[in-house]
Amino acid sequence: MSFFGRNRAPRGTRRSPTPGSGPGPGYGRGAPSSQPPSPGASSAVFGNTEGKPLYLCSPFVSSALVKGNFKTIVVLPKYVDIMEWVAVNIYDFFTNLNEFYGVLAECCTQHSCPTMSAGPNLNYLWQQTSGKFVPMTAPQYIDTVMSSIQIMLDDETIFPTNNNHEFQRTFPGVSRHIYRQLLRIFAHIYHAHFTHILHLRAEPHFNSLFAHFLAFGKEFDLLEVREIMGEPGQPVGAGLLWEKWRDLGTLEK
Repeated sequence: MSFFGRNRAPRGTRRSPTPGSGPGPGYGRGAPSSQPPSPGASSAVFGNTEGKPLYLCSPFVSSALVKGNFKTIVVLPKYVDIMEWVAVNIYDFFTNLNEFYGVLAECCTQHSCPTMSAGPNLNYLWQQTSGKFVPMTAPQYIDTVMSSIQIMLDDETIFPTNNNHEFQRTFPGVSRHIYRQLLRIFAHIYHAHFTHILHLRAEPHFNSLFAHFLAFGKEFDLLEVREIMGEPGQPVGAGLLWEKWRDLGTLEK
């Protein structure tokens, strides 16, 4: 289902993050603060994975905080304005992903990640305001993305927080743009830094956050398949994880 063209519900007095003392549903809580290993340490620690990415290997692929299909937690609640629902979830996804990346930032450098890679055949380029696509290192790309999204979230004309402002007609397009950029960061982390996630013992938290993110994107027509799957017929990176979770019943087929 898409939120484009849906009927709007009356607005509440103010948008707020998911209830709780911390940002979002706590996907990043409880992770040890030990020093992450170097990227090359994975095979020695976790053994032979027969060439598969670690996030596709058992038991990591099925590790999650939430059991069952994630569709049940993304559907629009009754009497809730759909624009508000999309806005608050985007805010929560951004906040949680930003915290995860903050833990991993020292492992994501211009030397370890010279491109914004999300798989062996997928490198993302940054599009400048002129329309030109330019390569960036992963930390440069991610910093640019997160800074630009933060500016939009703080802009009352884009993400209004009270009844004095209404959502613009361009909000669905803005939401898709933000979702696409966050998806690229998720994909890079799975491709380049999942070993670090494992050493932090945070894979149930990160998998749950990503599954929630994918389920929400599918429900509200934010997810573009080519962004996660690459060229038709050539699954790459986190796209394989998306397919695996659909087979496991974590995501809706």
